[in-house]
Amino acid sequence: MARHPLFLAEPGPDLRPSLACALLPGVRIPGQLIGIGENYWPSPGPEAPFSPGPAGGTAPDRRAPGRVPLVFGKFAGSLATDGAPIILDPALAGQVVCEGELAVVIGSLLKNAGSTEAALRAVAGVTVANDVSARDLQAADVQSTRGKSLDTFCPLGPDLVTLDEIPDLQSLGIRTTVNDEPVQDSSTAYMVFSVAELLMFCSRFMTLYPGDVLLTGTPWAADESILELSPGDTVSVEIAGVGTLRNPVMSAAAALV
Repeated sequence: MARHPLFLAEPGPDLRPSLACALLPGVRIPGQLIGIGENYWPSPGPEAPFSPGPAGGTAPDRRAPGRVPLVFGKFAGSLATDGAPIILDPALAGQVVCEGELAVVIGSLLKNAGSTEAALRAVAGVTVANDVSARDLQAADVQSTRGKSLDTFCPLGPDLVTLDEIPDLQSLGIRTTVNDEPVQDSSTAYMVFSVAELLMFCSRFMTLYPGDVLLTGTPWAADESILELSPGDTVSVEIAGVGTLRNPVMSAAAALV
């Protein structure tokens, strides 16, 4: 099964941008686009300090006993392909950051998964994502949807890699660079909730369909200023065994030229 390129689906003047893949014929990716927040430990254990998050400390402590994953929606129209520009419009958002993430693409219907094995059987494969986020909009709204859903704010790709190629989803190195300078360097081993646990949790309150994409969270950062993006930057997200996603950053004015 292995590695399958994700490519831009047949465009049209009135069609939302989407990806296609030979592994999922006739399926447009993403269908539903689901995000997970606060899902990485700053260090290998629960003794590490809690990050207050982009809402200025108002987000609940998702590492407390009885915690559940922090789920948010990201509109599918935010999709961008590998190599396509991330477009920044200062009239819409000021502080924009990159967030490298492992993305899971659903291959078969999943509802009320009763085990980690059942959850992972529904996965078509994994790819690389950049959950670009406007922190000023998140803070203004005290939630994440608008700040994460601007056009081009979800680069995804370049390939869909099947799970038989991934010995352990929870031991993948993840590294983000801006202009070749590292700004994130972590591992999926530091996830609070594993990929399978996230799928099980989401499948309890919603049906997951082929083509749906689950973004599994971004590594914790002590200083988010290094994640900020500006026109002229190039941001890359590399996940070991999965691939490297690269996107230039462009101003809205330059994109119109």
